[in-house]
Amino acid sequence: MKRFNEQPNVVGELIRKARVKKGLSKVALCTKLQLLGINLTRVEIYRIESSKMIVKDFELIGFCIALDLDYEELKKLITL
Repeated sequence: MKRFNEQPNVVGELIRKARVKKGLSKVALCTKLQLLGINLTRVEIYRIESSKMIVKDFELIGFCIALDLDYEELKKLITL
């Protein structure tokens, strides 16, 4: 599996913080994503948030929409 800084994704913690800040449970976030046509389970969200699962591009877009995340916040996660 490809990794960056030894992690399969670099956005998991940002997603978790945004979800908690909005007061959403993992199940509530699943529901919001399903309304966007993205089917993730509570367990998959846990795995993404704990950087144990890769985030696909369309899932990342869904997370940004569902959690009102800004692209600029995502850019700050990667320092070259």
